[in-house]
Amino acid sequence: MPKIPSSSLPASGLFALAKPSGPTSMSIINDIKPLIGNSRLFVEASKLNSEGKGGKGKRKGKRSREAVKIGQGGTLDPLADGVLVLGVGKGTKSLSEFLDCTKEYRTTCLLGCETDSYDSEGAQVRLAPWKHVTRESVENALSQFRGDIEQKPPVFSALKMDGKPLYEYARKGIPLPRPIEKRPVTVLELEIVEWLGSEHEFKYPEKKFSDEEKEALAKSLQGVEGDVPVQDEVEIDAKANPQTPTAFVLRMKVSGGTYVRSLVHDLAHAVGSAGHVVTLTRTRQGRFALDPKEPGDFGCIPWEVFKKAVADTGEKDADGWTEWEREVMERLDVVE
Repeated sequence: MPKIPSSSLPASGLFALAKPSGPTSMSIINDIKPLIGNSRLFVEASKLNSEGKGGKGKRKGKRSREAVKIGQGGTLDPLADGVLVLGVGKGTKSLSEFLDCTKEYRTTCLLGCETDSYDSEGAQVRLAPWKHVTRESVENALSQFRGDIEQKPPVFSALKMDGKPLYEYARKGIPLPRPIEKRPVTVLELEIVEWLGSEHEFKYPEKKFSDEEKEALAKSLQGVEGDVPVQDEVEIDAKANPQTPTAFVLRMKVSGGTYVRSLVHDLAHAVGSAGHVVTLTRTRQGRFALDPKEPGDFGCIPWEVFKKAVADTGEKDADGWTEWEREVMERLDVVE
């Protein structure tokens, strides 16, 4: 474990944790704020409250929690897991570089179903044929998504148009005043790393768009987005006797601002089907990686380390550090 000289305390810096799928990025930060705000690693001793009697695992006062700044370098959706870069103290000033940095992802696409959010957290919008899609057809289609491309953000997103979130237009059937603006991004690497076929347990979301919701979506897109299908394209008996749809795993290296969900959505359209994201892992963000291999890389702290510390900060070693503090010091990119 790298030793941080006592004269350098409290420290500022950047570190990454391995976010689990499920919680929001902000809830993760809120969970660890009491730890950060009550550690001599990041806060001046004079601003820390005394431990108090029976203080093992006890959270301390509001004053110490507010004594240091903490922020994130790019949020992850609740569904997503993987690298979440955090900045503490002066490290928060360096977080902006991680918004535009190169990132790497692994994501699983499930064919045959389109959702409003483009992932499994949303509701079914339409079903489409998928049996004709082969690995070869997907690999052939990947070429049009490599290099400098333009992406259109999902209509069910918080991006605003004329001061109103896009999802509000879509849900209320308000016609979009103009087409959704495409964004230039760069896909440096894109490949299939696993063809699951039907050997998986992924299912379509149980929640479905009603006819009224489909009509509202169609109305909001009419006239500005071209022919956007919102009706099912499969036979009724196929719904009654469904087969396990095809799924496959992609690995990609992309520029900042790339919508992985949009890429999967557009790729499914390119092979004459529909599709959505069922797993999404950010494996790298700049110099932070789940599997650090390159010179200058920093690894990620398992979420379980923090989860355990939130419940009970644990015993201190001979130098006065708890387990989570040792883990952070081992992977901390110090900012002077």
